[in-house]
Amino acid sequence: MPIQDVREWISQTEDMGELTRVDGVDPHLELGGLVDLYQWDMENPALLFDHIKGYPQGHRLLANVFTSMPRVALSLNMPVDLGRREFVAAWRQRLKEIRPMPGQMVEYGPVLENRMVGDEVDLTKFPAPLWHTHDGGRYIGVGDIVITRDPDTGWVNAGCYRVQVHDANTAGIMISPGKHGRIIREAYWSRGESCPVAVSLGHDPLLLLLGGIEVDYGVNEYDVAGGIRGEPVQLINAPYTGLPVPATSEIVIEGEIPPNEAHPEGPFGEWTGYYAGGERDMPIIRIHSISYRNNPIVLGCLPGKPPNDNTYFRSPLRAAMIWDELERLGLPGITGVWSHEAGGGRLFNVVSIKQMYPGHSKQVGMLTANCPAGAYANRMVIVVDDDIDPTDTNEVLWALNTRADMIDDVEVIKRARSTSLDPMAYGDGEGGRYYNNRMVIDACRPYERLGTFPAVARKSQEEARELRDRWPELFTPDGKVRRDVTHASHLEVP
Repeated sequence: MPIQDVREWISQTEDMGELTRVDGVDPHLELGGLVDLYQWDMENPALLFDHIKGYPQGHRLLANVFTSMPRVALSLNMPVDLGRREFVAAWRQRLKEIRPMPGQMVEYGPVLENRMVGDEVDLTKFPAPLWHTHDGGRYIGVGDIVITRDPDTGWVNAGCYRVQVHDANTAGIMISPGKHGRIIREAYWSRGESCPVAVSLGHDPLLLLLGGIEVDYGVNEYDVAGGIRGEPVQLINAPYTGLPVPATSEIVIEGEIPPNEAHPEGPFGEWTGYYAGGERDMPIIRIHSISYRNNPIVLGCLPGKPPNDNTYFRSPLRAAMIWDELERLGLPGITGVWSHEAGGGRLFNVVSIKQMYPGHSKQVGMLTANCPAGAYANRMVIVVDDDIDPTDTNEVLWALNTRADMIDDVEVIKRARSTSLDPMAYGDGEGGRYYNNRMVIDACRPYERLGTFPAVARKSQEEARELRDRWPELFTPDGKVRRDVTHASHLEVP
């Protein structure tokens, strides 16, 4: 049975030995500081904070959610013991099998256990830390999903956009240009209307994961989640806006985003690892209703210097998306893709190929830099041969240093799509900084030298398999060296 809500996710994560409970933390920099420290290395436990200073006992916050591959796999209903390369392959296969399953509307859900309306509304009652030292305020929406409905088509979008607490009934919302929530918002504004909005602040982490990647325009994230889960997401009509929200959400705020109203927002340490956006006037949410469960849990997915909770899950998922798009474009010979952790799952993409014709590797690189899954905020693409593991940084750098010619094998693409959160983004003097320049490096052996290029001084994969099979006591089933072996012998004892 799939995970129903964040509480069940917490229970299963704790059973896996991947959860640490922390009581008595100060939300002013201390909570965010601990989460930051836990993200200096990946594969550390998730953190569940309770008895947060200034908030009632039971008003909790869950963080460091997606910083381990087993927890990413758990959230996607996948085997939790896969390595990175194996995960990408398995997820690609799952993508071929997933059939969207529309959400199921129900009359009641736990999120309706409590409600504030009108003058009762007070967003400050729920944990909203000052996460980073130089943040411009407290952010409650860093693991949220923002639900809007297209006024023309009825399409419902659930994207992850940051939400800052301004006061009891006002929040700031930042949505980058081109994002689906912004397109919907501007459709209302073009009519002179406010945009109805609902924000879920705690839910099954699968919904956060889908809200943070590029689900196709016009596709409902709830439907995709249902396909992954194998059963529909249960939804209720939110009481103020009527927008569909998860019945098991922890907290749902509802209101509207009015045109021509703004409030200073930021700065906020973002997924690129910088405060690149600065403080700017941003739209607000005028809050009219807050529904919440007993003892609600805020879901916090903290961005910062990558890899981090906001980006680590993107690496395998974006890699699979890029791989599929390249194949749909008709490119043969793709053997692996990785969206590197250091690039936040966006900035740095590696593709491995089996070269099949002259110009093949350059073609793959240029299309990776501009295919839908690879276009947004991409800074660098490296194409390598099929003997290179794209998830292994050392192997990729070795190929870069020994197979790429820096005159013939490097291309620069100018004025490509980026975001103001990119510290190297630039603009044209009007509006924001929305462009970047990106580099495509062909680090494959020259096609015309495939038969004469120097051989690699290492056992082949086939030779390695034979040796591991002959000496299983020295190796784990997945081919790693056993570290606890002190003596191995195949000597025949007379």
